[in-house]
Amino acid sequence: MCADPKTKKPGEAAITRRSSVPLLAICAGYFMVILDVTIVNVAVPVIGHELSASLTEIQWITDGYTLVFAGLLLTGGALGDRMGNRRIFCTGVVVFTAASAGCGLAASTGALVATRLVEGLGAALTVPGSLALLQQSYPEPTERSRAFALWGAMAGIAASIGPLLGGLLVSTIGWRWVFFINLPVGCACLVLTLRHVCPSPRRNRPLDWPAQTLIAASVALLIAVLNEAGRIGWAEAPIFAGVGLTLVTSAAFILRERLARQPVLPLSLLRSPAMSGGAIIGLLFNFAFYGMVFTASLYFQHVRGYSALLTGAALFPAVAMTMFASVLSARLARRTGHRPLVLSGMLCGAVGLAVWACAGAQPSYWTLVAPMMAAGFGTSFALTGSTVTVMSATPDSHSGTASAVFNTARQVGSAAGVAVGGSLLASATDYVTGVRTSMAIGAAAFAIAAALAALCVPKKDASRAAA
Repeated sequence: MCADPKTKKPGEAAITRRSSVPLLAICAGYFMVILDVTIVNVAVPVIGHELSASLTEIQWITDGYTLVFAGLLLTGGALGDRMGNRRIFCTGVVVFTAASAGCGLAASTGALVATRLVEGLGAALTVPGSLALLQQSYPEPTERSRAFALWGAMAGIAASIGPLLGGLLVSTIGWRWVFFINLPVGCACLVLTLRHVCPSPRRNRPLDWPAQTLIAASVALLIAVLNEAGRIGWAEAPIFAGVGLTLVTSAAFILRERLARQPVLPLSLLRSPAMSGGAIIGLLFNFAFYGMVFTASLYFQHVRGYSALLTGAALFPAVAMTMFASVLSARLARRTGHRPLVLSGMLCGAVGLAVWACAGAQPSYWTLVAPMMAAGFGTSFALTGSTVTVMSATPDSHSGTASAVFNTARQVGSAAGVAVGGSLLASATDYVTGVRTSMAIGAAAFAIAAALAALCVPKKDASRAAA
């Protein structure tokens, strides 16, 4: 059970901090949410066939979740800062788990799309609180860095094994288990969090609902534009209209924030090079990594003729590096600080994708293993440092908001990577050319992130400075 920190004896505080149970509980919730982004993709063709879904309905099964998830992240962060991050995190887990059960039981496409939208709401409430609760549960800099490392590893592992696990479930016990698998994880996460994660402070801070609506609309429109641009092309009228609406709602949000007494996202936070730079780095490495996963997945299936299950296995080397890289970066950070780790991780990713881009028209699979491993290693190696940079640049009173900004940037990066990859594959003369061009652009994104790391990540370990 979680004890009140004020009643602990001196030795008990250290014991509590060393406990891994809060870390496992929080990361379980985050893993479940991120897994759902990719695991459904493999099941969608089977779902569409069994439920007689139209193409538009099939798109909404995947895109509806992403739109609500990304659009409401900042709202979830603001609610956590106001009502307590543990309360909102647990609420999100309950909503997500119940919606997963609804998805698995859905008898029609309409019911499935509706419950997927609710899943997105649960995810948006869960993710911002995960980082804030880790910051609260592990106040000692070294342990916090390790906690953030495992949290970051969960994202890479969940996103990358999603296709493999999804293919396995669909081919054995059916597509409904793609959703039912969340039930035991969600229940365990909720029980462990309530028992072992201390309640978060509540703050008397009003919610600015007009600003919340504007930022949710801006992010949702941007994600929708990126998703559709990858399918229909960047020069189409709906894309221009979507970009225009995104700019209008974003401008209205900024104006509202300048005038608000208690803004949802204090613009002063974004003036911090560490905060804004760390968020942009997160956007860039998600753009590169998830763009690589998307285009490589299509390449293995369409060019090499791999099945969905074999494609997941082919991508597994990138996954295998994420846990190792995260643990290694957490250990090295105590000696080097985070700047050299973020910088070297981004350069590693850049070199890896550049090698794929230059690998020729018909490279062997084993030639591509090293580039995939380099991209996975570099992304996870840099994630801990960029996370610590963003969170340490923000006061605890806005930790949920900072987490939401960081994760929103990463979601936008993922969507942009998939959209650009899809556009290149659609417009290129052949798949191989499109894939190589996509890898070259991903390498450039990693390189830009490396340059930003040299400028924005503090020389001194930010977590130590904040202690």
